[in-house]
Amino acid sequence: MKEVWTTLASMMGVWAFSQSLLQVVFPPEIRFAILKIIHRICNWFSAYCYYDITEIDGVNTNELYNAVQLYLSSYACVTGNRLSLTRGLNSSNITFGLSNNDSLIDAFNGIKVHWEHVVTPRNSQTFSWRPLPEEKRGFLLRAKKKDKSVVLGAYLDFVMEKANEIRRKNQDRLLYTNSRGGSLDSRGHPWESVPFKHPSTFETLAMDPQKKAEIMADLLDFANGESFYQRTGRAWKRGYLLFGPPGTGKSSMIAAMANFLGYDIYDLELTEVHTNSELRKLLMKTSSKSIIVIEDIDCSINLTNRKNNSSNSSSYNVSPPGSGGVGCGGGSNSEDGGGNTITLSGLLNFTDGLWSCCGSERIFVFTTNHIEKLDPALLRSGRMDMHIHMSYSSFAALKILLKNYLGYSEDDVEKELLDQLEQVMWRAEMTPADISEVLIKNRRNKDKAVWELLEALKTRAERNDKKSNNNAGKSKENNTIEDEEQVKRALLVESPKEGGDELQEKCDKEKGHEVNDDEKANTKR
Repeated sequence: MKEVWTTLASMMGVWAFSQSLLQVVFPPEIRFAILKIIHRICNWFSAYCYYDITEIDGVNTNELYNAVQLYLSSYACVTGNRLSLTRGLNSSNITFGLSNNDSLIDAFNGIKVHWEHVVTPRNSQTFSWRPLPEEKRGFLLRAKKKDKSVVLGAYLDFVMEKANEIRRKNQDRLLYTNSRGGSLDSRGHPWESVPFKHPSTFETLAMDPQKKAEIMADLLDFANGESFYQRTGRAWKRGYLLFGPPGTGKSSMIAAMANFLGYDIYDLELTEVHTNSELRKLLMKTSSKSIIVIEDIDCSINLTNRKNNSSNSSSYNVSPPGSGGVGCGGGSNSEDGGGNTITLSGLLNFTDGLWSCCGSERIFVFTTNHIEKLDPALLRSGRMDMHIHMSYSSFAALKILLKNYLGYSEDDVEKELLDQLEQVMWRAEMTPADISEVLIKNRRNKDKAVWELLEALKTRAERNDKKSNNNAGKSKENNTIEDEEQVKRALLVESPKEGGDELQEKCDKEKGHEVNDDEKANTKR
């Protein structure tokens, strides 16, 4: 036994001496070249090929990584022995996934592939343009060389299609908002998200049924129109402008659109975006099958109609109301007051420029209470393709609200009461929010709720009639005064110069003004 240990010690000494001798004789460059040649020889004789799918591809998130993660999560929950279970805040589903550095085998059309979830610590960096995660994540796919064409073609397409199907069925839709001041999270994303659980649907939306059917048909045509947009050479996007008084259901319409199509929502807060470059970066970080929303665009930024603006500049800054921002030709800038320097050109390119084509299957939705305040360039077709007027409640919308809040159909309400509601409805000009408040307040007594609603409608209608009569009387009085002024001006023009001063004095007395002697002398001269 002693001889064995002596021999082993001698061999270890020879090995250490040989290793040190090789490091001295052969420089690192030669050793690296030899290892590279050996690696190539091994790959040449190996029956397998390997593919790395990293989480981050340059500055963007790798969509293939997300798809593989989602696909393997459904497969791992059945075949995997070691799983990573997660559940997001306010989420209703538990997500399954491969644990760090764990693997599983998948089969497709008789072909077996090997997946491994590789997680390694990232080397510390002294300088970085944006924060990077502490770990490098990715999937390693191993397949036989003879199956290479199938794996890179049909199999990966199957993985993407399956992931999209799982995402639509099981994954919670998300509501995103841009981070304050354009800051990034640990993964380099400028968006923060929460699960989207708004219950609004087109069935519960208080709107004319015919108009709802038109919107739903347009949305379906868009979602199923990939081949159409490719054939016509258009970017696969569509814009909707929702305008009307407050309380008419613009936000509920957006939620109904998202629930109808199964899209995520990106709620863009323009007052937190300082430059056009930040706006483009936010657009680049949005995913496909999403709705990008800018609510109350006439209030969030100072974006007025250029025809009503005395400035002759075609490109100008837009700033939050009250910030004192001015146009491009003005003196104030973000360097002085920290204001917003988004230009109209940047916002137009965001919706209909080259940067708007960096993704596919996106919907842009703008909402406003005053459409006349927006610049016409923002409203034209190609940017806002469909303008939807969210008006006051009609009788058809009222019947939907009665069904939603009271469970009443048209047959459950007395015909005489329905007739009174229909007659007063168009004069009352009540929004769905106002009507809903009356019904919610009296929902425990359904009959009382309907009668209370009728009284509220009558009160509002009487108020509107009185206001209309007052406005009509003022308008008539103003027209009469204007007519008299025009007659007086005509008499002044047609009268001879000798009597001009007397007619002028008479007109001034009728207006209640006094004419002094100097003005008379100047008039005679």
